Amino acid sequence: MTTQTSAEEAGFSSDQVHHETFGEAVRTYLQRVRGGDMGSLPAVLGLAVLVAIFGAANGTFLTALNIANLVTQAGAICVLALGLVFVLLLGDIDLSAGVAGGVSASVAALAIADHSQNWLVAVVLGTLVGALIGLLIGVLVAYLGIPSFVVTLAFFLALQGVTLKLIGEGGSVRVADPVLRGLTIDNVPVLWGWISAVGIMVVYALLAFRRYSKQVAEGLQHAPLGIVVAKIGGLTAVVLGATAVLNSNRSLNPNFPIQGIPYVLPVVGVLLIVSTFVLTRTAYGRHIYAVGGNAEAARRAGIRVNSIRVSVFVICSALAAISGIIAASNAGGVSTSSGAGNTLLYAVGAAVIGGTSLFGGRGRAQDAVIGGLVIATIANGLGLLNQASYINFLVTGGVLLLAASVDAISRRRRSASGLG
Repeated sequence: MTTQTSAEEAGFSSDQVHHETFGEAVRTYLQRVRGGDMGSLPAVLGLAVLVAIFGAANGTFLTALNIANLVTQAGAICVLALGLVFVLLLGDIDLSAGVAGGVSASVAALAIADHSQNWLVAVVLGTLVGALIGLLIGVLVAYLGIPSFVVTLAFFLALQGVTLKLIGEGGSVRVADPVLRGLTIDNVPVLWGWISAVGIMVVYALLAFRRYSKQVAEGLQHAPLGIVVAKIGGLTAVVLGATAVLNSNRSLNPNFPIQGIPYVLPVVGVLLIVSTFVLTRTAYGRHIYAVGGNAEAARRAGIRVNSIRVSVFVICSALAAISGIIAASNAGGVSTSSGAGNTLLYAVGAAVIGGTSLFGGRGRAQDAVIGGLVIATIANGLGLLNQASYINFLVTGGVLLLAASVDAISRRRRSASGLG
């Protein structure tokens, strides 16, 4: 992977490319796709196919009630996958992220249940525990040179022991706090949902046009105005469309209406926006892509490679803590199995299915959310069709293998075409 390709992935190379018309921009994108630079396209197309298949097979799938359930189910996976994207960008792996989230959620739940702490204090404590776990892993990987696979496998085993110690064998801690529990069972008021959705799109459009105008005024490379308008229009259609569906009454009982966006969706949205900004609009994000593309070249360029490596594990485990708290909210509590089982595998699968490369240097924050929706859609759709559990595992494993194959083939084609 070349440094130039990594910079393009992060969105920093726009001022080095020839100005393009709308048609030229479309042709350039198609050439990149043919050259193996497909990004999230396979995942988006796969998600569309899954939605079409499940929607046709079961009339319940596309109802507002099931879509809200799908959003809630995908929340924890998307956040955990979001953290893993940072680690995967360096070509590393964190096998302990799921159980780190379980330990962090246990600390948060116990802070409320046993020590009567405010929900905010509990969340901060849980997140700090996650960050500390990530710090320990990062130091071992970066400064002792132990492969991340070995370190995180050790933490995967050890942290399950920590959860057992905190909760006790066969025990559980109920999440009774109305704010934390409401994260996955309550909804944003309809009016505030519309205000937020319209406000987000207005701000996004203003920032997009401001950036375009600044690039034109300074003679820098910029996307054609048609592309800018198309992106704004497409995102607006998705955001407002989803808001309309989720704000509709989805209750099966006419006497008890259920309306509004599940609170977990804005949480995931905020984390996605912040992560995207960090990766694409900061020097730190540029350094992550540079280290993932070529660590030695990054070191020679003056980038503190070890510090970057430690920091991504801290971010990953901190987001794993938030993911664990979301999962605890959805389940109504934490137990000795929280974060274990297939939690980590689904999150890694989500990141890879979304388009993040296992080889490092390529990926975006949005990959985690797209991949998380794919994983959740498979589980949700097959559940509505009353398929046996083994079918879910087979289909999810097949999709992940397909995504990894696409990643490997794309990487080979990029190398052959000189894209990195």
